[in-house]
Amino acid sequence: EVSETLSRLVAPKPGNRICDPACGSGSLLIRVARQVGSDDFSLYGQEMNGSTWALCKMNMFLHGMDASQIEWEDTIRHPQFVEDDALMKFDVVIANPPFSLDKWGQEIAAEDRYGRFRRGIPPKSKGDWAFISHMLATAIEGESRVGVVVPHGVLFRGGQEGKIREAVVKENILAAVIGLPTNLFYGTGIPAALMIFDKSREPNSKEKVFFIDASREFEQGTNQNKLREQDIEKIVDTFRNKTTIEKYSYLASYAEIEENEFNLNIPRYVDTFEEEEEIDIAAVQEEIEE
Repeated sequence: EVSETLSRLVAPKPGNRICDPACGSGSLLIRVARQVGSDDFSLYGQEMNGSTWALCKMNMFLHGMDASQIEWEDTIRHPQFVEDDALMKFDVVIANPPFSLDKWGQEIAAEDRYGRFRRGIPPKSKGDWAFISHMLATAIEGESRVGVVVPHGVLFRGGQEGKIREAVVKENILAAVIGLPTNLFYGTGIPAALMIFDKSREPNSKEKVFFIDASREFEQGTNQNKLREQDIEKIVDTFRNKTTIEKYSYLASYAEIEENEFNLNIPRYVDTFEEEEEIDIAAVQEEIEE
């Protein structure tokens, strides 16, 4: 359901080049391709794990995705999609990269020949912003969409990550931050968020950023929670129309984000506080004595 939500949010169009730099077995790529509505697209994916890469190749074959190029290598250290000694550019870039990856390749970041880390170098033990920086560097200027699944720490951690976040907001390429329910993924109960970037926004023009807190609308399962069709539709419709809904969504101005020191933690913008009813202490005391 997370892949489905993300693929609808980035809204690929016919003729698009679509890339997932941490493609795993390829299911997110396939979902995004299906959103195009025709066979007029090309898919690119890179995966570091050999057996997962092989699965992805088979997956593409089984789903008839012949216009796909899947490479086996480490995306940060050895990006494979290169044209004329520069990174290849894509119309849509999506990924669900490994959360807070340790030893992601910080040692090569300062000398990165593609200049992916010009906003700052992420900490050695947290590779989230390294993947986002790579994705933004491979997106076509002035038109492409980027969607990424992140752990919430990406939105508020300080240090180098805070500096990169500030740079991204100042560049005016962050369009939305969407909080998801906990326990949606196999093997981890960590709640995730989606970050949507839009390279067609006016550079440095301080447009608003849209926040959605969709963390309380889901179907509870025994081992895993699930986003229902109505939950996905509500997220996508609210995002497209930029509708402000009490306790659910909010369009934050640049000034508000600046005031919050570029902290993007969703509760700072979407107030989900529920009033608790007043307790009559005297009546409770009487009841206890009785």
